[in-house]
Amino acid sequence: MRQKIIAGNWKMNKDINETVELIDGVKSLYSTNLHSVKVIVCPPFPSLNVANELLRGTGIELGAQNMYHENEGAYTGEVSPKMLKAVGCRYVIIGHSERRQYFKETDDFINRKARKALTEGLIPIICVGETLQEREQNITHQVVTTQVEGCLQNIPGENVEKVIIAYEPVWAIGTGKNATPEQAQEVHALIRSLLSKLYSPDVASKVTIQYGGSVKPENAKDLLHQPDIDGALVGGACLKADSFIAIVKAAL
Repeated sequence: MRQKIIAGNWKMNKDINETVELIDGVKSLYSTNLHSVKVIVCPPFPSLNVANELLRGTGIELGAQNMYHENEGAYTGEVSPKMLKAVGCRYVIIGHSERRQYFKETDDFINRKARKALTEGLIPIICVGETLQEREQNITHQVVTTQVEGCLQNIPGENVEKVIIAYEPVWAIGTGKNATPEQAQEVHALIRSLLSKLYSPDVASKVTIQYGGSVKPENAKDLLHQPDIDGALVGGACLKADSFIAIVKAAL
C-alpha cells in the first residue's frame, strides 16, 4: 500500500524569522499519531538551513522548490543538488507550473533536472497539469500524457518507483477553484495507466501521485481518499500551521 505524502510548497513566502515561527507552529501540532503520513516542507532557499535544524528529529522531511541539473559551475543564481543535500534536503520540486509559465521550463529541461536529482540521491516531485484553456479544449489527457512521457524520458523503472508525480491543474492553483475529487481521480488514474504502459503495472502501483491545486482542509479528505490520489502538494494552505496539519490529518 502506498504511503500518503503531504508536501507544503511555501513558494516565495516567509523570511528566516517567519520560517522559524511557521515550523515551530507545525511542530507544535504534529504528533506521533500522524507519522503514518509522510510530511515534507519546502521553504525558500535562504531558509533551508535553519529549517533543517528546526526539523531535526521530528520525522518531518525537508524539500527544495527547484534545482539546476549541474553540481557546480558558472550558472549565476542557480542552486545545485549537491548544495541542497548539504543543507538536509531529501526532496526537490521539479517543473512546477509556475516554473513552466514564468520561466518557460520545458519537459526536456525538467527531465534533465529530474534525472540529475535521482543521480544525486534526491527524490524529485515532478509536476504536470493542464491550463484552463487546455481543459476547455478537452485536451487534458493529451497534455498530461505528453508531459509525463517527456519528464520521465530515459528514467528506468527502478528509478521511476522513487519519483513522486504531482498532478496540478494550473487553473486550480491560487484561484480558489479546485478539481472535484472525481476530476482529480480521473487524471490520476490516467497517469497510473500511462505508467503501467511505459513501465509495468508493478512499477505503476508503487509510484506516488499527489494532487496539487487549492488543497484546503475543507476539501482534503474527499480528494485524499480517492483510490489513485496518494497525497497532496499544498500551496497557500501550508503557510498556516493549523491548516497544513489539518490536511495531514485528512490523509489518515
